[in-house]
Amino acid sequence: MYIESVALTNFRNYESLELEFSDKTNILYGDNAQGKTNVLEASYVGATTRSHRMARDKDMIRFGEEEAHIRLNVKKREVGHRIDMHLRKNKSKSVMIDGLPIRRSSELFGLINIIFFSPEDLSIIKEGPGERRRFMDMELCQLSRIYYGNLAGYNKVLNQRNNILRGVGARNGMLDTLEVWDDQLVQYGKRIITERENFIRMLREVVLRVHEKITGGKESIEIRYEPNVSADEFAEMLQKKRETDLRYMTTMTGPQRDDIGIYIDGNDVRVYGSQGQQRTAALTLKLAEIELVREMISDTPILLLDDVMSELDGKRREALLGSIQGIQTILTCTGYDDFIREHMEQDRIYRVTKGVITREQGR
Repeated sequence: MYIESVALTNFRNYESLELEFSDKTNILYGDNAQGKTNVLEASYVGATTRSHRMARDKDMIRFGEEEAHIRLNVKKREVGHRIDMHLRKNKSKSVMIDGLPIRRSSELFGLINIIFFSPEDLSIIKEGPGERRRFMDMELCQLSRIYYGNLAGYNKVLNQRNNILRGVGARNGMLDTLEVWDDQLVQYGKRIITERENFIRMLREVVLRVHEKITGGKESIEIRYEPNVSADEFAEMLQKKRETDLRYMTTMTGPQRDDIGIYIDGNDVRVYGSQGQQRTAALTLKLAEIELVREMISDTPILLLDDVMSELDGKRREALLGSIQGIQTILTCTGYDDFIREHMEQDRIYRVTKGVITREQGR
């Protein structure tokens, strides 16, 4: 699968843009703050409905405008599809696939699989659990519409329950309804926990292979799913912690507090790993994600690399390049340096200057 073209209207710093991509390697280069990342962000939003930056819809609309439009033409197993997305400041976004409006975002997930890799991902190991949960959720949502539906349902119920705990329910006489919300929370939560367990179990095998390649077998890595509560015990623990939840006015139990544990030679790399080990573990996770998606969908995902090469040393760069053969890659960089010239295919090269994108001649 690959993106054939992207067209933007009033998205970030682009008033109007139309750009065609090769199904292999595409390079966008130029100084910082020129609009390179915005092209990747638009592609990711068009495929997943959300920004990798966690930006709100209105934040992605060009200053002074009320709406933005993203159009992606994509190809999957030689079949073309068109995705149209309108972002509005004061309304929900609207999405069409092949000219037909969709009612739920879940209908878009799985049409194409897209992986975003930025320098921020290299700190996923030492950041808080929220980043690692997001890593799980974004991939699982693309692989399973059912998971997306369960996650959306869980978050909706969780927000309602927390509103009640914060005193809104007490004022409205809704405290007695907690039992009903708890039942729904458990139903959704048990499915989420089970799906995450399965995902990490499959990812674990791929992580071992990838990490062995990167380190030459000098280190052993283990990845563990660390749920806040097991699926079987969720209902019981939710009941036991109700007084605590009321005291702290939030739900203290559930998959919203899950984490992933990463261990190198038996030691928790989040706490005891060197900076080099943490960066290698983060790279391992992303490369394993690529391989796992390949295996699960029997196709290649689309890879977006946002100025990652400059953050990696030679050995890690080579590991990354070795894992993206045969995958459409859209890459941004500030300098079109010798490493990229010597080690990467350059099917299409674009220079980005103040929101103007120019294709290099001969490419």
